[in-house]
Amino acid sequence: MDRLEHAVRKGLRVALNRRGTEYIVTAVRLTTSNNRDAFVGHLPMTGEQLTFVLADIDSFQVIGD
Repeated sequence: MDRLEHAVRKGLRVALNRRGTEYIVTAVRLTTSNNRDAFVGHLPMTGEQLTFVLADIDSFQVIGD
């Protein structure tokens, strides 16, 4: 959680795996979704923001720290 908070503060990229799919997003914010902690990332290729529930993330790595 500390690494994700750091990525959000600095606007760093995060590589994460969820249900077998890898996403590389720019960290936007930490929030809650349906009373569960979540991470919001900006997907540069499409311009959309994706919300990832932390419990659903298999692994993540902060890039460019």
